[in-house]
Amino acid sequence: MREIHVSKISEAVEKLCIDANYYLSDDIRNEFKKSLETEKSPLGKSVIETLIKNADIAANDSCPMCQDTGVLVAFVDVGQDVHVVGGGLEDAINEGVRNGYEKGYLRKSVVRDPIARVNTNDNTPAVIHYTIVPGDSFTITVTPKGFGSENMSALKMLKPSEGIEGIKNFVAETALKAGPNACPPIILGIGIGGTMEKAALIAKKALLRSIDESHPDNYWAGIESELKELVNKTGLGPGGFGGTTTCLGVNIETYPTHIAGLPVAINICCHAARHATVTL
Repeated sequence: MREIHVSKISEAVEKLCIDANYYLSDDIRNEFKKSLETEKSPLGKSVIETLIKNADIAANDSCPMCQDTGVLVAFVDVGQDVHVVGGGLEDAINEGVRNGYEKGYLRKSVVRDPIARVNTNDNTPAVIHYTIVPGDSFTITVTPKGFGSENMSALKMLKPSEGIEGIKNFVAETALKAGPNACPPIILGIGIGGTMEKAALIAKKALLRSIDESHPDNYWAGIESELKELVNKTGLGPGGFGGTTTCLGVNIETYPTHIAGLPVAINICCHAARHATVTL
């Protein structure tokens, strides 16, 4: 049995919060550069160039790339042979969030009650998802989820008879409805199957996959490519100012479901798609 002290977890989460908000991932940077070559709108190109410059400033000057530093969502893979010592695991994660948002000068956006709207003043509690895995590894991935894009996400319980065409129509409708509010160019995490809550969860997890990496199943990889093209044809463009670069990537995850159901969740993410991972 391997022991991990809660202080190590808090320190790791603190750094992850800062890194995720300061540094744009390479897959997004690469897609920006590709988009500059294909974007047909001069204004669209200018927006993409500004986004690249913004990311450079954030990294070089150690500041957040976006003022909305989000609700901190953590995915924790806990090895079944790991024993967390020195305190509670959830307390340790939230302590790391608290310290990371303070030391990183990150905006604290969490309110304690959805109606009373009183700020917790430290961006806790985080939204935490646990997975028990074999072995003695311990991996934490954090993603600060801003609500410009989160607010434009959607879930629909399709009928099985609506099939793949129903999914395509739902994706197109959701992207058009989002318009400029989701800060395009966007990334779409799409969860298909399971139950209502499972579809939403795998949609968010899909956003953690690099947009350079297609779905391992050729059929779904083709659907990802088709949906990206479909959303780009909407003409919303970078910043919603028009153009051919509305979507940087589509990541689909699927799960077995009921014979009578076809749950589909679309978790929209702005161009930043912030996340960072560490294995202790």
